[in-house]
Amino acid sequence: MTQLLVITKAPVPGRSKTRLTPPCTPLQASTIAAAAVADTLDVVRATPVQRRVVALDGAPGDLDLHDLVVVPQVEGDLGTRLAAAFAAAMDGDGDLPTLLVGMDTPQISPELLTDCLARLVAAGPGTAALGVAPDGGWWALGVHSPDAAAVLPDVPMSREDTATNTRAALEAAGLTVVDLPVLTDVDHWPEAVEVAALCPEDSRMRRTVEEIAASI
Repeated sequence: MTQLLVITKAPVPGRSKTRLTPPCTPLQASTIAAAAVADTLDVVRATPVQRRVVALDGAPGDLDLHDLVVVPQVEGDLGTRLAAAFAAAMDGDGDLPTLLVGMDTPQISPELLTDCLARLVAAGPGTAALGVAPDGGWWALGVHSPDAAAVLPDVPMSREDTATNTRAALEAAGLTVVDLPVLTDVDHWPEAVEVAALCPEDSRMRRTVEEIAASI
């Protein structure tokens, strides 16, 4: 039995994917964010797990969350919010292996998430699973208990050494870290173009980025 946890902001112009601006307008950036969130949630729905949780910052708006467990994000920096999201999702299910992803990697697939969870389960208690990004951050973190995620508030986020420091913090807590595949996440426009090309042809992300690219 396993669980998927998605942490995301509600797509709002001026608050979502702001590093895409320029060349995108704030509305275009939030449209890309909405497409990425929707594609990510479709993949999460298609992945065979016991429970699917979304840690949401903001009002749902047009997001389709009807069949997902939704918990609000707490106040604080990203590390604090990540740790709290794990705690909320694993409340009462502390031994349920949980994989957290964001909305910046809409190229994920059910097969990839299933494999990542299988690696976490096979590694067993006392381990964590980390998927790094080429920019030095990370796109996925799997743990067996919320205590493992309690190291995150002390890790500086959104830096080129975030993945390295996350690994070090997990290992300092006595955990063995299992490597997950490396994936590019979307922060800037070139990454949006790169990631969109990896998404299925009928995906929202690919269609949205191609339409915006044609207009800028």
